[in-house]
Amino acid sequence: MLGISYGGSSAVITLVGAGLRSFESDGVPYVESFGPDEKPPMGAGSVLVPWPNRTAGATWSLNGTVQHLDVTEPARGNAIHGLVRRRPWDVVEHTGSLVVLETTIEPQPGWPIALHTTVSYALDEHGLTVTHGVNNVGDGPTPFGVGTHPYPRAGNAQTDDCELTLAATTVLDLDPQRMVPTGPARSVEGTEFDFRAGRPLRTVHLDTPFGGCEPDSDGLIHHVLRGPASGVEVWADPDFRWVQVYTPDGYPDRGRACAIEPMTCPPDALNSGTGLIHLAPGESWGGRWGIRPL
Repeated sequence: MLGISYGGSSAVITLVGAGLRSFESDGVPYVESFGPDEKPPMGAGSVLVPWPNRTAGATWSLNGTVQHLDVTEPARGNAIHGLVRRRPWDVVEHTGSLVVLETTIEPQPGWPIALHTTVSYALDEHGLTVTHGVNNVGDGPTPFGVGTHPYPRAGNAQTDDCELTLAATTVLDLDPQRMVPTGPARSVEGTEFDFRAGRPLRTVHLDTPFGGCEPDSDGLIHHVLRGPASGVEVWADPDFRWVQVYTPDGYPDRGRACAIEPMTCPPDALNSGTGLIHLAPGESWGGRWGIRPL
């Protein structure tokens, strides 16, 4: 575990998976946390590279060759949440308010192209900023996606007392058994999935990918979870035009929780091609998201 701080804010980052274990400001929590000796429950804080969410059947095709990933969601037969969330990362830099970690995804069954990836966590007066980098260090071009799995919380408010606002204009319908898309995204207009003006979370249950996330006038995408006395914002660069929202009932010691997961692509993007980023050998990509107390 690596701790960082700035003013009254602090965060803890895991070395296994490079995930966000905690983020507090003036002693108030703004993400759901977990113990130092616990595995991240329900994917909490995970970094999801080189794809977020699910790859249907754990197979996809690269340049006409079928790739067979490990089935990491056996109940549904999928490969889920990429290749780096259970591996140790190396420390590149660790100062008072900044930590930078790196790892390399070596060629392996299901993923033939090597990728070097970094993630940095930085605290300042605006909150927590997370920056991802991906460099193709392999010998051929490859697509990929990036996601993350924070459970923001509106301070000490209970999830059922909060209102959720999303920048999303579309929703992606999923097969309820396999949790992979059944067709293209559709507009949220006039549906129960329209959270653009904010909706109370009580009685709302989601494990749902949203798309078409529109940047605001500052060029950033903004999602907000607001309680009676405080709130929290998850912001992201325009590359993160997808967001998965998950509202489980059984988060340890909290019950109801709300994951707001910025993603560069939707579930099963390795098969659909939707939202994938493509890198030639030697090319790099970078993108940011963050959490800000309100």
